[in-house]
Amino acid sequence: MADTLTITLAQLNQSVGDIAGNAAAMLAARERAKAAGADLVVFPEMQLVGYPAEDLVLKPAFVARATGELEAMAKVTADGATAMLVGSIFVVDGALHNGVALLDGGKVAAIRLKHELPNYGTFDEVRLFQPGPLPEPIVFKGVMIGLPICEDVWHPDVCRHLADFGAELLICVNGSPYEIDKDTLRIDGVARRRAHDTGLPLAYLNRVGGQDELVFDGASFVVNGDGSVPVQLADWVEQEVTTRWTKTAKGWCCDAGEVAKLAEHPEDIYCAMVLALRDYVDRNRFPGLVLGLSGGIDSAICAAIAADALGPERVWSVMLPSRFTSQLSLDLATECARMIGCRYDTIPISPAVDAFDTMLEGTFADKDVDITEENVQSRIRCVTLMALSNKFGPMLLTTGNKSEMSVGYATIYGDMAGGYNPLKDAYKMTVFAISEWRNTHKPKIGLGPDGPVMPHAIITRPPSAELRPDQKDADSLPAYPVLDKILLGLVEHEKSVDQLVAEGLDRDVVVRIERLLYVAEYKRRQAPPGVKLGTRNFGRDRRYPITNAFRSA
Repeated sequence: MADTLTITLAQLNQSVGDIAGNAAAMLAARERAKAAGADLVVFPEMQLVGYPAEDLVLKPAFVARATGELEAMAKVTADGATAMLVGSIFVVDGALHNGVALLDGGKVAAIRLKHELPNYGTFDEVRLFQPGPLPEPIVFKGVMIGLPICEDVWHPDVCRHLADFGAELLICVNGSPYEIDKDTLRIDGVARRRAHDTGLPLAYLNRVGGQDELVFDGASFVVNGDGSVPVQLADWVEQEVTTRWTKTAKGWCCDAGEVAKLAEHPEDIYCAMVLALRDYVDRNRFPGLVLGLSGGIDSAICAAIAADALGPERVWSVMLPSRFTSQLSLDLATECARMIGCRYDTIPISPAVDAFDTMLEGTFADKDVDITEENVQSRIRCVTLMALSNKFGPMLLTTGNKSEMSVGYATIYGDMAGGYNPLKDAYKMTVFAISEWRNTHKPKIGLGPDGPVMPHAIITRPPSAELRPDQKDADSLPAYPVLDKILLGLVEHEKSVDQLVAEGLDRDVVVRIERLLYVAEYKRRQAPPGVKLGTRNFGRDRRYPITNAFRSA
């Protein structure tokens, strides 16, 4: 029986559906682990097929290809060197499972299946998989290793069961999406509790990278049985760290190693936006991005995020002025594009607005000018930007924030249209915070400029859609600090009007915002995807009916 082990934690990105590509990346990582003298290299949850693969796992051809690729990977270990723990999908007795396989000695030496299947928020594994039985440890080099999978460690039963069956250490593979402050929750709220419950050390390996509306921050770590953290991997980047384990009189423990400093707030939010956008654009094979640059804060920070994700040379910003566009907006947009270093063009929309006015003047003859004409301008801008996207190939980036999307302060088929929205789950006050931060910092994963990315006047000027003379957001909405406080209560915490009034908010304002929130559901259902940042993003977490007569007032 070994009294030392060397285990490489391979915190890798993955591409959903690219089974051969994921396998090749793992085999390359195995070669590096082998060169480092590792006994075992561990990969994240469902690393072979990508996570979450959603209904792809229900396709027999998909399952068959994953099975064949896993068997081919296993044959590589016939050299007797580094073994692999590989997450994938498995069919056992006709039932589909999420699991992990030990590849050793040229074969699939052991399989363990996920017991706790999450069925909340972004997760719907209950509709895809069958739960595995309470797992028993595997034996590797004479050591009893427990293999809880992701959700298995968020509940006590699996780890206690493994400990009762003689597990000496725990290795947990994960596909744990980013949420604000989740890295602290993983260590303090989950891993340390399991270590305390069992007295066993736990290696927590998480994937990194974007997948549609989810982004995974990595931030893998090891917790020893005494609750200490001897190893902490970085967040937001791929990393392979070889850990060394020693059996002592008190049991196994991980030797002290690298302890990376994780991104603090709000850099973590910004990195989530950057990485999610980068992987979305690149994996869907867009050459770059195009967006409208208005001289306002939302489009300015989106342009900065785009440049940090892809590099400024792949970002095309376009000013689309109307007769209501101020000279200040023109000047700020020009300077913002210069500071970011991206392409900048100006395409006035007045000819199209005039054409629509002429086209509709007979039908609208007896009607006053109202929001309809404002929305026409927004939709003309969308048509123009989509024409550029169609002609030249870049994906259209939309720029509306969560505060606006919550209350419908956005034009459907206008400024809401696009292929992706990095601000979809960011309230307006968050937009202010990350804009101030980015103007004095560069994110660790950023490809954009080192210095400021927008004139400070963009951050301080009163927000305006500039669709009518002297328009300000405050004409239609409460001040953003008040609006965001109401929305945090209604959306993130599912509070009632009475609860928010009891907290000191004006009843009439809260009632109005709740009504706007509910009636805008049909718009949000047609909005583009965007990265999840909090616990209640629109679409994956908060799933409300469009047709809804309930009001809490």
